[in-house]
Amino acid sequence: MDIAFPWPVSNAEWIAFGVAAFTTLLGIFFLFAPGISMRVMRLRTTDGHPEAQAEIRGRMAGFYLGLPLCCILLGQPLLYLALGFSWLLTAFGRLISMLSDAGLTPANFAWLVLELILASASIAFALGWLA
Repeated sequence: MDIAFPWPVSNAEWIAFGVAAFTTLLGIFFLFAPGISMRVMRLRTTDGHPEAQAEIRGRMAGFYLGLPLCCILLGQPLLYLALGFSWLLTAFGRLISMLSDAGLTPANFAWLVLELILASASIAFALGWLA
């Protein structure tokens, strides 16, 4: 079986590819700059607990790199569907937090909009809604 890099051919596929590339860049950022990543997300470690950075590098970077790299390297619509649903559930979690944790802040609204855009672009491509 030959494995070839599936270069996007349609505009819809380029949009989904862009979502995967953006998610990959976030994963690389989490992996190599966890301190800056935490500041951007308004998080911080407590003294004597450096394992929080391992969570950023491992858990967050791992998921933000694994699925989108599979999308990029394999180019399968079902993988893009999984990426879209991952972003959709991320947005859902943020919405629940905004409603129940007093998180109605401009930053949360901005992230929510971005997450919904990324989710809808990937899902629309995977389901054939984009031409």
